[in-house]
Amino acid sequence: MPLWLKQYRRQNLSADLTAALVSGMLLVPQGLAYALLAGLPPHIGLYASLLPLIAYAIFGSSSAMAVGPAAVLSLMTLSALSSVAPVGSPEYIAAAIMLTLLSGLFLFAMGLLKLGAFSNLLSHPVINGFVSGAAALIIVGQLPALLGIEAEGDTASIKLLHVIQHLPEAHLPTMLFGVLTALTLVVSRIWLPMLLFRLGAPKQIARLTARLMPMLLVLCAIAVVHWLAFADKLEVVGDIPAGLPAVTVPELDWNLIYRVMLPALIIALLGFVESHSIAQALATRRRERLNADGELLGLGAANIASAFSGGLPVAGSFSRTAVNAEAGAASPLAGVFAALLMIPILLFLTGLFSDLPLTVLAAIIIVAAAGLFDFKGFIHNWRYDRTDGLAMLFTFLGVLLFGVEVGIALGIGLSFATLIWRSSRPHIAVVGRVPGTEHFRNVLRHEVETRKELLFLRIDESLFFSNISAVEDRLLSELKRHPGTRHLVLILSSVSRIDGTALERLQQINKELKTRDISLHLAEVKGPVLDRLSRSKLLEQLSGRIFLSSYIAELALQKDSEQPSPSGEAT
Repeated sequence: MPLWLKQYRRQNLSADLTAALVSGMLLVPQGLAYALLAGLPPHIGLYASLLPLIAYAIFGSSSAMAVGPAAVLSLMTLSALSSVAPVGSPEYIAAAIMLTLLSGLFLFAMGLLKLGAFSNLLSHPVINGFVSGAAALIIVGQLPALLGIEAEGDTASIKLLHVIQHLPEAHLPTMLFGVLTALTLVVSRIWLPMLLFRLGAPKQIARLTARLMPMLLVLCAIAVVHWLAFADKLEVVGDIPAGLPAVTVPELDWNLIYRVMLPALIIALLGFVESHSIAQALATRRRERLNADGELLGLGAANIASAFSGGLPVAGSFSRTAVNAEAGAASPLAGVFAALLMIPILLFLTGLFSDLPLTVLAAIIIVAAAGLFDFKGFIHNWRYDRTDGLAMLFTFLGVLLFGVEVGIALGIGLSFATLIWRSSRPHIAVVGRVPGTEHFRNVLRHEVETRKELLFLRIDESLFFSNISAVEDRLLSELKRHPGTRHLVLILSSVSRIDGTALERLQQINKELKTRDISLHLAEVKGPVLDRLSRSKLLEQLSGRIFLSSYIAELALQKDSEQPSPSGEAT
């Protein structure tokens, strides 16, 4: 039994029921829209909104995260499977189910192996760049359905150019329905909460009403199409089979498994990273603890359940999670109630959505995707750290120009390249003692005291094969700038590890300094680092000593009572 269920309080029941009703109303249009975005029949999006929610509630750890079809995962599904089988064919549907199953198995296995640290696989700038790029692809891909245009092109730029060129050929009723829906959604998102609040509605109710506008527009569009008999003039969803999904084990096709295994792993990792970010933000706001391994198990179980019920890959949803939290969801039971709400819809109400225009779903997808752009994040990253800003920009351009797979590969590569680049250029500071204290600070930032024969260098990074050359070059350059040095003290307070390559180079540096009649000393060495050094020959061959602190080193190494002279200036 899940821990949250053992500790469940009856007074939370009404809040969970209310949240289920509210978020369930958003689940229907998004399920239909994201299934079409993935190249699948719309009812499969509804199937993915039933058992996965229950499975996540059993294994997941977030109190209010809403799991289900997601725009980015649907785009990745289409990108991964478009070369496997014709879009919408039975073979394509079978490939989507296998893709979902493998993604779930990967996630569940990672949860069993306690690999929750994979939530830190990609930096947030790279994730934001990928999501923004995917949002652009989604918008461009939905423009033909929004405007009633047949668009061609393998890349987003070619497809966008084709749409612009054929804009005069747009189908007028389709374009009017789509554009009006999109404008209504944008206006309701920006101004409706403020208007309702000024009219006296509670702030929470005003926000929820704006977020539920997609479902209201879906019902209005269906009513208009039915009332004006527009079903023959517009492309509509068409017949949706009534009934609950059949729970079956997907047939194992080893050739298909081989072809979709890598995309399944990528979808699993990206879905987890995105979902964990959503759940972590929610947990921080609610002052709750989030179990990353539990999230892996929950998402894995949700995707396995989706595959067994003929669905598509699922993950945490930004919009539905926000609605769920604002509606007062107190536990994962809200997700269970939302899933149960889908049962009467699948049994009795699927015919209601047969007259839903595809242009309305395209408008819903476009407005939802537009909300994924992170312009503020790019500006912030560019101002704070140009490296992060460039990583975000190149990931965005990679997705936009070369596709999802290349964009993901570029993002992962940039994450690791950024990490290696930063760690290979460690910050090294020449330090001196602040007058009247035992503290040593950077001579470029503080007014400090130094001695001609002593050179203190603080290394602010662990030492390993990729940065030891840069450290050695800096040491030698500082010795040239301080020709009177007789004692070189390396302050290792920020060094947590020294690998084998760095150890060998330190031994060589020690030997070279000996030939120059310069003693090498170490100060403030961490215990684990000292333990490893004690198993090497460095400490035996060290020309100097090891000191507990920089101040003790200065006292022990000063050869005379010469008055210290100021050498650093405050900057």
